[in-house]
Amino acid sequence: MVDATFLGHDRSMNDINETTDGSGPRRLSRMRDGRMITGVCSGAASYFGVDPTIVRIVLAVLTVLTSGAGILLYVAASLIVPEEGKETSIAQDLINKQTRGTR
Repeated sequence: MVDATFLGHDRSMNDINETTDGSGPRRLSRMRDGRMITGVCSGAASYFGVDPTIVRIVLAVLTVLTSGAGILLYVAASLIVPEEGKETSIAQDLINKQTRGTR
């Protein structure tokens, strides 16, 4: 087995998805703190460890360069990514509601 420090990494492959406090795997979530609309950009910024303003600028540039695809990405993320502290997303809640209603 190759030592991870030999390759220039200070973590093993098992530690990549762990949180910094060791409490378990990191999860992408929409943050309540620092949100402007739904918290997608602040959640992504927290997940990747960057400033939320950078994520917002990248999304705005993506939206302009792709004639609106950034808006579709943002809407999809707000439906798919769960809010901070919740286990399921808006889309999953709607699916669960529909499947419970058909039984």
